[in-house]
This record gives sequence, structure tokens and C-alpha cells, in this order.
Amino acid sequence: MGNLLGHWRVKEPSTVEECDSTWGSDSESDEPAAEDDSGISESVSPAESERAAEDNGDSTNQLTDSPESPPKMKRSFYAARDLYKYRHCYPNNKKSRQPNEFLNLRFYLNKIPLVPDGIYIEEILTRWRGDYDKLEHNHTYIQWLFPLREQGLNFYAHELTQEEIKEFQSTREAKRRFLAAYSLMLDFYGIKLLDKSGNVSRSSNWQERFHHLNESQHNYLRITRILKSLGELGYEAFKAPLVGFFLEESLHHNTLPNMQHSILEYFVYTIRLPATRRRLLRYARRHYRPAHAFLWGPPPKRSRFKGGDDGASVGAGSSGIRAPAPTPEPQRRVENSFMSSSVCSGMLVSSHDSVSAEGMNTYAGIGSSMDRLEGVLMMKGDEYAEAVPL
Repeated sequence: MGNLLGHWRVKEPSTVEECDSTWGSDSESDEPAAEDDSGISESVSPAESERAAEDNGDSTNQLTDSPESPPKMKRSFYAARDLYKYRHCYPNNKKSRQPNEFLNLRFYLNKIPLVPDGIYIEEILTRWRGDYDKLEHNHTYIQWLFPLREQGLNFYAHELTQEEIKEFQSTREAKRRFLAAYSLMLDFYGIKLLDKSGNVSRSSNWQERFHHLNESQHNYLRITRILKSLGELGYEAFKAPLVGFFLEESLHHNTLPNMQHSILEYFVYTIRLPATRRRLLRYARRHYRPAHAFLWGPPPKRSRFKGGDDGASVGAGSSGIRAPAPTPEPQRRVENSFMSSSVCSGMLVSSHDSVSAEGMNTYAGIGSSMDRLEGVLMMKGDEYAEAVPL
């Protein structure tokens, strides 16, 4: 029996709607659309469609009904599947047979340098801050500073394991340096970390750094990795303030217009709690232009009466995907009981101490109205995946 269970694999999703339960796990998806959300559909302008398709690296995202009709966009299945695996703790990952040497933890304890550069963490934290050319053009450090349970472009970097995550989260020195590394990268992007709750604001040189970030789009991949790593190492609560900040800058202030697609397709979906994703997406839907091109709203509702070919009724906020089956009531209760939970590490971690941001120049957008993620309950990935659809 042990051997049979050892080879058992979870069936992976094959569609975007199977990857995303953001709206399907809560009755809030039935709420009426806001006034500026009416008439939302899939169609977008040709220029926007082309730009988004280039961002995805997938030409199949463009569909044309006729020479006269504008191209249509679809959400990237590649992105949805990648983030589904992350949120479900990589359910089909095989346990390594190699001895766990905790190389990521040892790097953060300043005992070994990153490979291949031979640089220690303390040197990066003390000498690289403000050296924006080095942070931009060196492509080997990011996998060491923000490790994941997946392979990055630096094949000398090592993937995290469950055991290493537990040890990392119980090591004060490693956690201190990890937050320093997070602050280092935020400064590179023109952002400053305000407190132990993860709130952020613009730094003094934000205009220069935002201009660079708006043009240097490979950094969006780095930000996705940073967000994932925050969740792996016990800082799930830090994600929403940063993603909310990016949404406000991109959609409301238009300071980071080129980042819009990456925020909505990737950054939001690194967040494990569906309720938090819904809050962010509702904010985005209110500010997204053109409104009819917003793809990340609730799925179209199915009519109880037959109409058209399949009886489906497409309403405002449609993402162009079918609504998943309703979540059973017992399962909803389980989800609600874990609303302040972060998953995958197999241990209980206390919440971060809050620091008052009164008097600070923090942004007054989506993050300021979002509920704090207080307790952080860590469970094994397979247990949580069975109980709560993420």
C-alpha cells in the first residue's frame, strides 16, 4: 500500500476555471456589478491585445472572429496552472532522495556564498543597497535571496523543501536577513517597507525608479518570485499590501501602466486566500480601463432557463470562463475557518506584531481598507488542498 500511495498523483487542472476558484468559492460572486463595470466582455483593442499576448509569450491568446472584429484575449492557462500549483503547495512534487543540506538556510546564516558568484548574504545586504545597476544586471542572486520549491533560471540555486521551510521560520537570524533582502528589493523598485505588517509606500526617489520599473519588465518575473517566497517563508500577510500598492499605482495613478497585466495575471494569484484575491480584483475592476476588457471578474452566471445553445447568461464582470461548481456548504465553512491561514509549511507561526503607521506617508488605497491577516496557520499542502479549494 505504501508503494502505491507513493506513486499516486493528483490530477492537474486542464482549464483556467479549474485553476481558479477565486469567485466560485463564495456567494459574493453573485453581487451586482458596479455602474462602471456594466457591459464587461472579453474584447479589447488590437494594441492592448498584442501587448498582453507579448507579455504572456503566447500568440494563441489572440482570437479573431472576422477581419472586421477586434482581437479577443483569454487568460493565460500557463500562468493559471503555475499559480494553482504554488497555492496548492506543488501537489505532485516528488520528495527528493538527496540528503537535505539546508543550503538556502545556510546561505541566509552567512555560512555559504551564493553560487556561482561566490557572494555572501551580508555583502549583498550591506553593499548592494542603492547599487541599482548591479541589482538590475546580475541575474543569479534573486533565486538565492527568494528561494522557492521550484527550479529557477540559476541552476546552482537549490529548491526549498518542507523541512527547510520549518527550520527557516524558526531561525531568527535568517528571518531578519530575509526581511532585509525584501526591503533591499523594494528600494530597488522605488518602494519602502513601513512596518512589520508589510505596509509599503513610495520612496523618496520613486519617480526615477518607477520609470525604470515600467520599462524593465523582466523585473515582473522577479516580483512574482518575491511574492511566492514571502508566502513560503511565513510572510503571506505581506503580499496583499504590496499587490494593492501596485494596483493603485498602475490603475489609479497610472505610474506603472505596463505592469497592469502582470499584476492581474500573476501577482494577485500568488495570494492563497480567495477572499483577499476578491478584494483586490474588485478594486481593480472599478479602475480598469477599458472596462469591457477586464478578464478577471466573476465568471458568467448560468441561467436557470434555457437560452441560446447552452442556457448560459454572460453578465458584467465576465472573465470569459465557465463558473465552477458551487462549493459545498461544509467546505465553505472550512474555508472561512482558515481565512487568516497560510499553508504548506506544516507548522504554527504566530502573527507579526503590528506597528502603527500613523503619521507615515503610506498609500491610501486598497491596502488601507483590507483586513489584516492576523494568525498564520501552517498546514501540510495535501491536507489543506483537500479541505479548501484555492
